Amino acid sequence: MARIAFHLEIVDGQRDAYREHHEHVPDALRDAYLDSDADIETYSVFERDGHVFGYLELDDPDALKRVMEESEAQAEWDEVMDGIIAEDSTVWLDEVYRMV
Repeated sequence: MARIAFHLEIVDGQRDAYREHHEHVPDALRDAYLDSDADIETYSVFERDGHVFGYLELDDPDALKRVMEESEAQAEWDEVMDGIIAEDSTVWLDEVYRMV
């Protein structure tokens, strides 16, 4: 099982919008991720002061990337997040330590 994580920043003044949209993530987006070959076991998103940290445990990170690049549901979500997530702020993080 792979563990992957990302960090991104929310545009100033858009924190409430970011949180509100995540209270109602479209079923189509959720289904695109869960129906993929990525076999996602855990996907959590954390936010504080405009900084977002996402964490996933999944079998196939490449399958996840395909969903992110090819899914119509992801493209629609990206349009919703346009202007809320700071442009070019998403960074995929390297795991440097694992206790268990």
